[in-house]
Amino acid sequence: MIAALLFVLFFLALGIGVVVIALSGGPSGARRRTQESRGRRGGRGLGILAAIVILGLGIAVPVAVGLSDNNHDAHQAPGGVDLTAAEVTGRAVFAQKCSTCHTLAASNAVGRVGPNLDNLRPPKGLVLDAIKNGRARGQGQMPAGLVDGEDAQNVAAYIAATAGHG
Repeated sequence: MIAALLFVLFFLALGIGVVVIALSGGPSGARRRTQESRGRRGGRGLGILAAIVILGLGIAVPVAVGLSDNNHDAHQAPGGVDLTAAEVTGRAVFAQKCSTCHTLAASNAVGRVGPNLDNLRPPKGLVLDAIKNGRARGQGQMPAGLVDGEDAQNVAAYIAATAGHG
């Protein structure tokens, strides 16, 4: 937000400068005034002021962007769902192990083999059961134990939190 504001302010100042130059006779008028004021301190002071403003914006914008970038996007899924640290880890495991077969908008996964998790909206317990036992039922090809332990818990929590919210 701060970076966008500074970006807008910079171009607003630039635009005002262009308008002032245009209203004062254009570039030739500015050159004429510069030549007239060469002996005066005003021309030098204006140049120093312009250099300070440009240098200030050149430093202020990157600093503001650096300070405002707190990596909040890593903890957010589509639909405004805030993810816990475990769910963020689950998202990474889902991307490696599950996204080729399942559809889940929160991970931009569009698999065609397994069920569409956004439509199914499975609770955490059902996901854990599917991970542990696999799914066959004549059509499925999900092997049992594809992930285990804490990874299975994290994936199940991630799916339960995000399915249907994208």
